[in-house]
Amino acid sequence: MRILVTGGAGYIGSHTLLELLGEQHDICVLDNYSNSSPEALSRVRLLTNADFLDVKADIRDDNALMNIFQDFQPEAVIHFAGLKAVGESGKVPLTYYENNIRGSLSLLKAMETVGCRRIVFSSSATVYGEPQYLPYDEAHPCAPTNPYGRTKYFVEEILKDWATSSFKNSAVLLRYFNPAGAHSSGSIGEDPNGIPNNLMPFISQVAVGKRDQLNVFGGDYDTRDGTGLRDYIHVSDLASAHMAAVNYSAAHTGVEAFNIGTGKGATVLEVVKAFEEASALRIPYVISPRRSGDIAASVADPKKAQELLGWKAKLTLNNMCQSAWKWQSQNLEGYGNPPEN
Repeated sequence: MRILVTGGAGYIGSHTLLELLGEQHDICVLDNYSNSSPEALSRVRLLTNADFLDVKADIRDDNALMNIFQDFQPEAVIHFAGLKAVGESGKVPLTYYENNIRGSLSLLKAMETVGCRRIVFSSSATVYGEPQYLPYDEAHPCAPTNPYGRTKYFVEEILKDWATSSFKNSAVLLRYFNPAGAHSSGSIGEDPNGIPNNLMPFISQVAVGKRDQLNVFGGDYDTRDGTGLRDYIHVSDLASAHMAAVNYSAAHTGVEAFNIGTGKGATVLEVVKAFEEASALRIPYVISPRRSGDIAASVADPKKAQELLGWKAKLTLNNMCQSAWKWQSQNLEGYGNPPEN
């Protein structure tokens, strides 16, 4: 199958590329490298001994999109491209709406011009907002509490309307919980620009001495130890969910949303302990005030994905910590330095 992958050089995109190439799909990656590196694509080529097209472009560039779609003629799209930091989205909401919503509209218009009828969308559990009950299932009301989550929710609504506008259209919405870890080789992993927004890369940078300590935001939540509890999913499991979603979209039309998580939660301090065990290092931390917009707990009910996609998470929190440590310890500056032997 010819598949266009937007944001394919990013953290989740690069791991998904490994899955797609392993199934011998014909791939074109579109990425503007605003929060990714072309080095990730070079390493994917080495890991898979496979080649693919890659184009540096922005999904808001209508002319570039049209050229790519007309040249490549994709049969399906996996849409990762977009801004993704919750805190930043509250400071520059218009930038998030411009990138995430306008970019998705441009993508759908380009799909229409070449008759591409299938899309897998990188959504987020942030669409749910404050939990009315846990674990979240797909029927939980959507009431996102920050601009990032609202952009994901609005794009989901756009995709629902698009999917129902033609009986040929298929949209699969993957609501991720908290991706973590890295590929087992240590060659590709999470390499954020600046200060990491996610817990695991921040812990990893403390472990290698790039940062002095971890700030744990909130120690008085109603959880096992007072720190925030999240459903962490290994990025390789997440990548395999995209492969399952592509296969599902090939056989089904309409729109379906799926939670992609483990169904188990871990607190911040439990993640710190697991990382200390994986790295044999002590991770210094301090408890800081809660962050605005954070919730106490977020855990997925993944049964629908198991039943309809035939997908289930296989890897554990220990696997996530071990692989994240292997990636960070071999790549002290992420993709900025060659990997250590």
